Amino acid sequence: MLVAFSVAPSGTGRADGSVHDAVAAAVAVVRASGLPNRTTSMFTEIEGEWDEVMDVVKRATEAVLPFGSRVSLVLKADIRPGYTGELDAKIDRLERAIDDDGL
Repeated sequence: MLVAFSVAPSGTGRADGSVHDAVAAAVAVVRASGLPNRTTSMFTEIEGEWDEVMDVVKRATEAVLPFGSRVSLVLKADIRPGYTGELDAKIDRLERAIDDDGL
């Protein structure tokens, strides 16, 4: 399964509203998991089996808790049994389709 998630604190008390330290704590948990992952400016994607992925999301969310009075979690999952390596394969298929169509 692929999961894209975003986790951030609110009620941080920071005047600039920055949450980069909290997000860094969450991303560190994801990277330490050893599961395939990618972080962009808005989401972190992670690939693996249901239980292991959800455990990482839970621990990443818990890593953000100390940074604010509450935490927001946005999660989207692509559950496709029997497929692995989709973190990169989906992008590869998209790029081939663009090239084939001359876009």
